[in-house]
This record gives sequence, structure tokens and C-alpha cells, in this order.
Amino acid sequence: MNQLSLFDSDEYFQFPEDLLEYIPGFLDEKKADQLEEKLLEKTPWQQGTQRIHNKTVRTPRLTAWYGKESRLYCLGGNELTVNQWTPELLNLKKKIEKATGHQFNTVLLNLYRDGNDSVAWHRDKESELGDRPVIASVSLGQVRNFDFRKVTDHKLKHSLALQHGSLLLMKENLQTEWEHRIAKSVKLLQPRINLTFRMVHELPETP
Repeated sequence: MNQLSLFDSDEYFQFPEDLLEYIPGFLDEKKADQLEEKLLEKTPWQQGTQRIHNKTVRTPRLTAWYGKESRLYCLGGNELTVNQWTPELLNLKKKIEKATGHQFNTVLLNLYRDGNDSVAWHRDKESELGDRPVIASVSLGQVRNFDFRKVTDHKLKHSLALQHGSLLLMKENLQTEWEHRIAKSVKLLQPRINLTFRMVHELPETP
């Protein structure tokens, strides 16, 4: 895979390969279109809640988890409703595993319906993901900017436009050293689906 290169302000910035890799066109346009259409129509989307400043608010995006239905998944202390793998998602998982050499056992789907939907600055550092998780992220639909900034220096910030059908591989040290977000936009935006493949530590099977 090629090293990610970005234009940042007036300098040409090369993001270290040990942190991040980006593959535009990982899925060709026809396959990306077909997968996006099917996921928009068939996915059992749900809107969760989150605590912000001691208030419970609706999460500004829709989500769906896929994995082994016989297993109980937990992230951040929350038990997850898990949908059974579909053939399309399993095929995509295998394609990503072959390309990256990493194994995954769940995928989180996020649906950003328009510019009002977003995810705030954060790191995927839940204990269930391990100390240095590798996360593979596929983007479908509307191009949205993936912003990332250094935890110890917020002035060191970069942005990458995630293309339809692209794959972003977030490597082991990214979650410890950098934060990332998908910001709100005042522009009129079409839906975007983001699929993040993860290796989640599994709890014992439910009765």
C-alpha cells in the first residue's frame, strides 16, 4: 500500500506509514454504488444516545453493528445489539483482511444522513479493542473530511477527504497519539456510510 500524502497549509505533508494508510478506489465505483444502495435500504439502522456535559442526547448519526450473533459484544461499558454477518459484509471483510494482513471480527456501520450528522473529536481506545487497535474504515457515498490532530499538540492538525469506495487503515499507534472526527457541515450533503472493521474482545457466549 502507498504512503498517504497530504497537502497541509503550504507544506507537503507525508503521514507516517506506521500510523495510517489510505487506498482510494479500494472498491471500484460500480461495486461501491451497489453496496451503498443495499446498505441504505437493508440495514437495521438505530440512533443511540450519549452523555455530553451531564446530559443525555441523541447520537448525531445512525449506527448498526454486525458480528457473531451468539456472542455478546461490549464497548465502553455498553452491551451491543449485534446483527448477523451478511454475505456482502463478510466478503468485504475478507477483501480487507487479504489486503491488510489484519483480522477483524465485527464491523460498525455509521450513517451520516446529511451535514448535520457528525462524530466529535475522539480516540477509539476502549479496553475491549486492546491497547493498540487496528481499525479498517471503508467510506461510501458523500465525500466527508476525516480530521485528525495530535493529542499533545492540537495545532498539529490535518484533514483527508475520504472518497467513495476508499479504505483507510488506522494502525496501532494512531489511537494513542492522535484524535479524529467527522465535523458538521453547513453545506447540503448527501448520505455517507462509514464501515469500521474492528477486532473486539469477545465475552462468553450468552445462554
